[in-house]
Amino acid sequence: MQNIKLSIDKAFGFISEQNVAGYKAQVAAANLALHQGTGKGSDFLGWLNLPSTIDEAHLTDIENTAKILRDNCEVVVVIGIGGSYLGTKAVIDALSNSFDWLQTERKSPVIVYAGQNIGEDYLYELQELLKNKKFGIISISKSGTTTEPALAFRLLKTQLEEQQGKEASKKLIVAITDKSRGALRTLSTQEGYKTFVIDDNIGGRYSVLTPVGLLPIAVAGFSVRDLVAGALKMETVCGLETSFEENPAAQYAAVRNELYKNGKGIEILVNFHPKMHYVGEWWKQLYGESEGKENKGIFPAAVDFTTDLHSMGQWIQEGERTIFETVISVKESNFTKIFPHSEANLDGLNFLAGKRVDEVNKMAELGTQIAHIDGGVPNLKIEMPKLNEYYLGELMYFFEKACGISGYILGINPFDQPGVEAYKKNMFALLEKPGFEAETKAIKARI
Repeated sequence: MQNIKLSIDKAFGFISEQNVAGYKAQVAAANLALHQGTGKGSDFLGWLNLPSTIDEAHLTDIENTAKILRDNCEVVVVIGIGGSYLGTKAVIDALSNSFDWLQTERKSPVIVYAGQNIGEDYLYELQELLKNKKFGIISISKSGTTTEPALAFRLLKTQLEEQQGKEASKKLIVAITDKSRGALRTLSTQEGYKTFVIDDNIGGRYSVLTPVGLLPIAVAGFSVRDLVAGALKMETVCGLETSFEENPAAQYAAVRNELYKNGKGIEILVNFHPKMHYVGEWWKQLYGESEGKENKGIFPAAVDFTTDLHSMGQWIQEGERTIFETVISVKESNFTKIFPHSEANLDGLNFLAGKRVDEVNKMAELGTQIAHIDGGVPNLKIEMPKLNEYYLGELMYFFEKACGISGYILGINPFDQPGVEAYKKNMFALLEKPGFEAETKAIKARI
């Protein structure tokens, strides 16, 4: 079986191959620090060997729990924020029918999301949708007190109990939370909810291969075994024993840091497959939250081509030359669609007759790469053989491993997020939360 493939040759000309090779020792030291737990944030490395430690009993438990929700629910609400939902949505959206929400005959529940915002209209509309629907809840929070998911969970738990009855609703709520402490753990114990544990040593943005991602993905009807198998393969490929020349995570970390050193402070993740949009959103959080600290870090952005070639394409082609692109290319589409011949040929497209639509897309991809390189934009390319669970597992572990290495090269802790707390403190002060009296007084004096 093929693996995802990284190509870095289109970055050369902007940076030298010799300088990238010069990162070998630094990358090896960063990789070793990850595996020996000697670098910054070493108490959050539970994701590193996660694929090889997931056992049969755990996968069976995930699948059995998913079956209960699948058998009893028309809709399952996944409650979480940041990494507690982005990885899940990335995989489910990538694998689902693009018009899944219009299907009336379903084998799997509709997966919807809550707790990722504080939109009153969003929550109102969600609760209206769930009226007279058989629905379940997967609530994801280590603490159970993070504002966005806690607020959504209280609303939806109340609604579920009112519609199904308090006892019946208990089997329709699954909590993914801390092993022994926190509000959600306490509630789960009191109510008897089925629970899975988020280990203390795994942060949210590295959690897609834990029950945080695996359970909702299984509920949606996709193979978590294949997802884990792909990640396991990439764990080996990106391991300590692999040479720099054969290790895609090592090469990616080196190239992007060399580009950053040469003034390329914005990385744009590009896809040419519309189902990959949320892979870009997950990637943005992974790299933005991991590297954006101490006034350092490449700014992660993402675009969907060819759609965004008609909006952001102009800026990418001719704007400030502080950017580089990493293109995710899916080699084989899952279906075949042949472009038809037209006698009238009013659109002038008969030269495409008989070609697959994917061939047109691939030429758009190649043409864009050439144009952007000519316009001064270095290009990296990640090729996925197909869009399926296995290769998504490979892709996600590759990005996680490269992120850890890249963060250590940058000299920061890629596993904390101290800046995330700033808005929360201000929000609690403005809402006059008990215990924030001094902060409330101070912030009100500023507004």
